[in-house]
Amino acid sequence: MDLSPKDIVPRLHPFTAIRPVGDLRIGILTIREKWESIFGPQARPDDMPEGIIPGDWSGLSAVPTDISQTDHRRLDRPWQMPSINAWAITSDYNRVTRERESNPIPDTVQTTNRGYIFVEDGVRFEHCTINASDGPVYIGKNVLVMDGAMLRGPLAVCEGAVVKMGAALYGGTTIGKHCIVGGEVKNSILMDFSNKAHHGYIGDAVIGAWCNLGAGTSCSNVKNTGGGVKVWNMQDERYESAGIKCGLFMGDFSRSAINTSFNTGTVVGISANVLCEGLSPKQIPDFTWGCGDGMKYEVDKAIHDIRVWMGFKGHDLSPETEAAIRGRYGATGASHTGRQTPVVPEG
Repeated sequence: MDLSPKDIVPRLHPFTAIRPVGDLRIGILTIREKWESIFGPQARPDDMPEGIIPGDWSGLSAVPTDISQTDHRRLDRPWQMPSINAWAITSDYNRVTRERESNPIPDTVQTTNRGYIFVEDGVRFEHCTINASDGPVYIGKNVLVMDGAMLRGPLAVCEGAVVKMGAALYGGTTIGKHCIVGGEVKNSILMDFSNKAHHGYIGDAVIGAWCNLGAGTSCSNVKNTGGGVKVWNMQDERYESAGIKCGLFMGDFSRSAINTSFNTGTVVGISANVLCEGLSPKQIPDFTWGCGDGMKYEVDKAIHDIRVWMGFKGHDLSPETEAAIRGRYGATGASHTGRQTPVVPEG
């Protein structure tokens, strides 16, 4: 059964707090861009059923009326995003590279399965390693891949991103537009304009837009017991089982201090400034200043700081996004910030 926007938006917290579901980036493209590749740029909302992510439908003779007979995935929980990202990268790779020719790869770049590597215009890269033996590698326009970086498919590094020296990017990973990434990243999605610029490990995670992970920030994605991971469901105010591997889910405009250690399956809301000693709580609400212990990130201060961070990349906060942030603060800031995280049930 397809879900209505009313149903699915809270299910995908924190990533739909201030953005439409269609603007989530999974694979190379956003969900909206995938649908527009099928119906054209004038795609209507009713052409894009909530929670349905289309695969590569290019081989079909006509747009199907019965989606159940097509290659697609259903999405209604945030931890599903990393689990389907390798599939989405491969589907999008076929969609965006068909009947196109990759730009040349310099001789100093060591490659495996070069025919499954696509390089857009303006890419700068030398003395790095790209292995497409397990899936395609897509490198978008004006990307910089520095010396010693190791890229393994299925992988998408989107337009304007920077991959720093010695970075290790594993399969199932999407680096969004204009992100900066270093250290070790596996089976994760970084939305646009976010930074994980230094050493540390992120796995089976989704990081929202305009986030910054301080040097040494890492997340756990497997419990020491090897047991199932439980993730906080904001809508129902209870923990839900999310499988064996599950990392960090961080909403837009949030940041972490250096050497932050995120617990397995941690959910961080939007516009949180995370400053924790030791392992983080499992739930850090919107507009938290600190570690979810009652200190609130006042909205005027939060918006000022967001403008500063956006200014680093030559952007400013749009009136529409500012209004969405203020609206979210008015709706949830007081009630969610300071709430103590319930004890995680065993098992």
